[in-house]
Amino acid sequence: MRTSRRDIFLLACCQALLLVNSAGLISMNGLIGFSIAQNKALATFGATTYVLGSALAAMPMSMWMGRVGRRAGFMTGALVNIVGCSIGALALHLANFPLFCLGTAIIGVYNAVGLQYRFAAAEVAAPADRAKAISLVLAGGVVGGFIGPETAKLTKDLFATPFQGSFAALALVALVALAVQSRVHVPPPSHAERAGGGRPLVAIMRQPTFIVAVLAAALGYGLMNLLMTATPIAMDFCGHPFSAAALVIEWHVVAMYAPGFVTGNLIKRFGALAIILTGVALTTIAVAVALNGTSVAHFVAALAFVGAGWNFMYTGGTSLLTETYTPAEKARTQGVNDLIVFSTMVLSSFASGALVTGSGWQTMNRAALPVLALIAAAALWLAWLRRRGTAATA
Repeated sequence: MRTSRRDIFLLACCQALLLVNSAGLISMNGLIGFSIAQNKALATFGATTYVLGSALAAMPMSMWMGRVGRRAGFMTGALVNIVGCSIGALALHLANFPLFCLGTAIIGVYNAVGLQYRFAAAEVAAPADRAKAISLVLAGGVVGGFIGPETAKLTKDLFATPFQGSFAALALVALVALAVQSRVHVPPPSHAERAGGGRPLVAIMRQPTFIVAVLAAALGYGLMNLLMTATPIAMDFCGHPFSAAALVIEWHVVAMYAPGFVTGNLIKRFGALAIILTGVALTTIAVAVALNGTSVAHFVAALAFVGAGWNFMYTGGTSLLTETYTPAEKARTQGVNDLIVFSTMVLSSFASGALVTGSGWQTMNRAALPVLALIAAAALWLAWLRRRGTAATA
């Protein structure tokens, strides 16, 4: 099998357009919630429903794409996003917080579909190139990191109701994504994939490699989401304007995806476990920066390190996951992985608003340290098991 550079490029473009949507939504979500929610502790609940929609859609969409193919699934996600953005714009016009949360939940379905781009990249790449293909597709998010918050900022006052124009702009971006998705050619599901079968899901999930892959991806994503979601509110409390928060989110998202240009090569050279541990170290540096001050520069640096740490943990975890399933088991394994990731994000999003409003920004950062220790311990445990297995074989 040869690696399809054309389809990896198109998937990277799809990833960029997905991140325009998610980065734009993230930059304004907490502020919208804080302005229209009666209970200000629920300010980030719109982010919670966003990832809840993703969590509920992850397994069904993965299984469905295992039957109908990637392209049909990707295009369906973009159409669903347009519906969600329309509901979000209507909710702002009515100042209706529950309706706004419904809109973000529907948009979350698009996010669940879009996170399958990385798996599609593995499917159009030769086995030796899979880690590199995954990381390059994730690197497409760099473009979205710049454009998403800028789009939200520039269209914020397009209509009389603040941020209503931002939702209209994100719906137009989804239309562009629909056109790009229609040109992607991913191999259709094989007979084995359509037929299903394979080991029971519990047996797959008991594998040490699966456990560490999911821990790295889910807890790494959860920590990143916890801190990222709270950042615009924390900055508002510190007296920083929305333009500064948009700048921080821009650089955060860029730092999330820019390492993708090299992460795949690093995994190929040093192994996924070393890359996961590097991600833990980068996120620990982020916490140290956040605890040292609350200037705009501190927020930019802290969120940039959080983003880079996420990339290393998430890409390393995804690379490990591809080692844990056969073709017949692929859709179920990928689906349950993303279900766990999004479920973790639901908890972190829900906790984010309450923690930042009740306990403060620095307390949130301190709470990240035990979770980082758990990820590191899991990676070291798997490395020990592999060394022991190699020694026993020798």
